[in-house]
Amino acid sequence: MRNTDRAVDRTGDRGVPGAPEAARVAAGLGGLLGPLRRAALRATRNAEGLPDLPEAQIELLRALSSSPEGLSPGAAAARVRVAPSTVSNLVRAMSAARLVERIRPEHDQRTVVLTASKEALHLLERYDRSSTAALTRVVEELSDADRAALHQALPALDRLVTALETGDGTRPDSISP
Repeated sequence: MRNTDRAVDRTGDRGVPGAPEAARVAAGLGGLLGPLRRAALRATRNAEGLPDLPEAQIELLRALSSSPEGLSPGAAAARVRVAPSTVSNLVRAMSAARLVERIRPEHDQRTVVLTASKEALHLLERYDRSSTAALTRVVEELSDADRAALHQALPALDRLVTALETGDGTRPDSISP
């Protein structure tokens, strides 16, 4: 039984009055997100022999790479939506692996700015290239109908991410095109 089937079996049509289809879609999506993310990451790593970086480290590297001037630990925590203590733990491990650099600005030696190392930026580029190649190979093997369905779903998935990041995801009018 696929994850979407199990998710629907667990929730049925309960919990969303007047919108059983929404509950089924939400349950199916919820059941697939984790396995999809893990499978894509595993395929990416295996395709190019990349190190087994935890997803949280990759997310922090993405945030740091999008801010070449660097981020304070608090700003990094806000950007990846985790607790500051989580960023501290990530930075400790990532500094030891030479993926993150801690820079003390000359104007304020009490603060620290985090940047992605050159090694980390190169690694992130390899992850992105490998991920795109792995997903392309698999998507090419799908039927035309499945490829079209995935293509059509991309804008809705993007709006779903935005709605989940900007609120509690309960306002359907906030995610319509």
